[in-house]
Amino acid sequence: MLRAALNAALTAALTVCCVTIVTAQTYPNRAVRMLIPFTAGSAADVIARAMEPALRERLGQPLVIDNRGGAGGNIAAELTAKSPPDGYTIFMGTIGTQAINYSLYSKLNYHPLNSFTMIARVGDSPNVLVLNPSVPAKSVKELIALAKSRPGVLNYGTSGAGTSVHLSAELFNSMAGVKTVHVPFKGASEALTALISGQTDIQFASVSSAIPMIKAGRLRGLGVTSPTRIASMPDVPTIAEAALPGYAAVAWYGIVGPAGIPAPIVATLSKAALDTLAQQDVKNRLAASGVDTNPGTPEEFRKLIEAEIPKWAAVVKASGAKVD
Repeated sequence: MLRAALNAALTAALTVCCVTIVTAQTYPNRAVRMLIPFTAGSAADVIARAMEPALRERLGQPLVIDNRGGAGGNIAAELTAKSPPDGYTIFMGTIGTQAINYSLYSKLNYHPLNSFTMIARVGDSPNVLVLNPSVPAKSVKELIALAKSRPGVLNYGTSGAGTSVHLSAELFNSMAGVKTVHVPFKGASEALTALISGQTDIQFASVSSAIPMIKAGRLRGLGVTSPTRIASMPDVPTIAEAALPGYAAVAWYGIVGPAGIPAPIVATLSKAALDTLAQQDVKNRLAASGVDTNPGTPEEFRKLIEAEIPKWAAVVKASGAKVD
């Protein structure tokens, strides 16, 4: 009886192993679905659609973009985490879903690391610190000095509490030793309109939305939030070089899947993504949307997430932001 049980267990294990090998060898043999945690037109959506034609060609199968917005990206993240680990459901993870939300939300039905298989880091979307021209500061240092002389007087608008732009501002406040007042709006466009009209003083805005306003003289750009200057705004210094060494607050993106995807399938997906990001036409499309390609292997992407979770946990705690 014991021998029969052992034989049955061995047969089952071999069957699973063989199925996994065959699956990996034939992958993909049908459409792959990429879940997007926000609505059409969001940065994550724009990135996915910029990559889609080349990814489809490299995988040899359709890539279906599936927008599942809501709950700060958690709906799509949870759906991905609970999907079969067969490589046919992947997800455009963000700094929110894979780092910030872990501390921001009191209840999260997935773990940003343990619930996922990392596939590839994709790119970064820095923001730019902009002012209404009526604010008497023409550099980051001048803004810090002004804020210190007027504690609690200057305000900044965001697209909502706990968003990456909100926490970028709170990180700035913490590192600069200043106090500015948070004014949350329903969305990024409303926050930008308020800044232009003079209702608010400061904002950490997306590069793509800020550039036209800066060129038109309706806003003043002081510094970008990335560690290095960006190609679309080469004359604007980083906040780190301008005044706050070590400051970096970049909204990053990467592709993940459910935990447990077989290594050969991960290798196929990762190679397809990294080869896609190496194409100049894809780089150009992303750059036009304010996204810098910053490709990374699954291991490199995991290390980024491991470093970002505690960093943003500290900022969330300091800001007092919490979502039930």
